[in-house]
Amino acid sequence: MLKGKLGRSGLEVSALGLGCMGLSFGYGPATEKQQAITLIRSAVERGVTLFDTAECHGPFTNQELVGEALFSVPRKCCDRNQVRLRGRRLA
Repeated sequence: MLKGKLGRSGLEVSALGLGCMGLSFGYGPATEKQQAITLIRSAVERGVTLFDTAECHGPFTNQELVGEALFSVPRKCCDRNQVRLRGRRLA
């Protein structure tokens, strides 16, 4: 997977990211929880390290889903400490 720097932060992330809004909000009914977890885990296994989520995608439901999925990623598969979340707070 190609990688690059994220803005001025200097964090290195995958060139491809996964926008998580549609998993719990915004594009019709929420994705079934286990399907969403499987999707996120598959993305990590394929080298995706940038996940876009925000409080307004739930609120908080989306982050909890992403957190649960990432927590369950087996260490032998990849280093989940390399994963970065991009999110926006509600004002």
